[in-house]
Amino acid sequence: MADTKVFCSSQLATITSSAEPYGLIENGAIVVSDGLIKWVGAQSSLSEAHSALPKQDFGDRLITPGLIDCHTHMVFGGDRAEEFEMRLNGVSYQEIARAGGGIMSTVKATRRASIEQLVDNALPRVDAMIAEGVCTIEIKSGYGLAQEAELKMLRAARQIAALRPIHVKTTYLGAHTTPPEYAGRDGDYITEIVIPTLHVAHAEGLVDCVDGFCEGIAFQPDQLARVFEAAKALGLPIKIHAEQLSNLGGARLAASHGALSADHIEYLEEDGVVAMAEAGTTAVLLPGAFYTLRETQKPPIQALRDHGVPMAVATDCNPGSSPLTSILLAMNMSCTLFRMTPEEALAGVTCHAARALGLADRGTLAAGQRADLAVWNVTRPAELAYRIGLNPLHKRIYGGHA
Repeated sequence: MADTKVFCSSQLATITSSAEPYGLIENGAIVVSDGLIKWVGAQSSLSEAHSALPKQDFGDRLITPGLIDCHTHMVFGGDRAEEFEMRLNGVSYQEIARAGGGIMSTVKATRRASIEQLVDNALPRVDAMIAEGVCTIEIKSGYGLAQEAELKMLRAARQIAALRPIHVKTTYLGAHTTPPEYAGRDGDYITEIVIPTLHVAHAEGLVDCVDGFCEGIAFQPDQLARVFEAAKALGLPIKIHAEQLSNLGGARLAASHGALSADHIEYLEEDGVVAMAEAGTTAVLLPGAFYTLRETQKPPIQALRDHGVPMAVATDCNPGSSPLTSILLAMNMSCTLFRMTPEEALAGVTCHAARALGLADRGTLAAGQRADLAVWNVTRPAELAYRIGLNPLHKRIYGGHA
């Protein structure tokens, strides 16, 4: 069997439907060939042919699927550390924004930066995620807010995938907010910039998904409906930032378009939960933004459970509201701040995160899945969400290769 090997460990958290929590297999083995998982089970059940293959025994360690960060704004220019300090010294966000700060400071810095600068700035953040066992990330545009600047961000995201052993899904977020040159003309911005840029990005093969920010400070549902209809006409899936600061019905809108996910959703009410459940839309929870903005309105975790809505967890890595590059800390925050269970948190950065990106070939340890694995120096899966500031990764295996 060419390029076939066996990975063994004392525990496998398969994250599959199983009577065992975490889909746990004690003293398990994973047969990998040509970058795919061929077989998973107890070592005692290995076939004679598989038993004769080269083995790598990780001993008293845990193996999980490689982790997935399904919501990031990884590519951007500049930073907002000065504004962070100003806010802590009593300057209001509104005062900072009037002085040209806030998201517009990031837009200005991103527009000025070259593709090479954007890539160079993003790579340390990507490397931090790789070091925590992340094998797949989503990267959004949305800090260009002009055609060439948005395309530049998407091109930078594509380059990252060529420079690092990590799978990148790109999301076009032209409908993030309205730039100053279109102040008071949100509809014109959608017509003249967002939709035409989407067509150019699609033609260039730069976009895997389309997103929009539905909020009082961003866009109304009827405006985003036009963007989603354009995406649908191009055969592109959609996502939405919704119900972060108020309830405008963004999640219901996205669900009506068959959205992959609705993200943030702190102010989501039960009718929106029901709509997501019926559409198969995943909830993406972003505790880093909740923490950074010192929010108090928590997402409706119990309602999501009650209606069977899958819950993903992500960093929301961005320069303003969530300068977070640790998926492990995001897992801990989802438990401590939102009261998710450690099992839900691990599913949130594996199988449900894959679902939020429309990826059926990863997120679990099962035959036919990509051989993206994370090997951990822990004795039980709950430790991954329990510890704060410790990275217990022993080895990351990407496509079957360490």
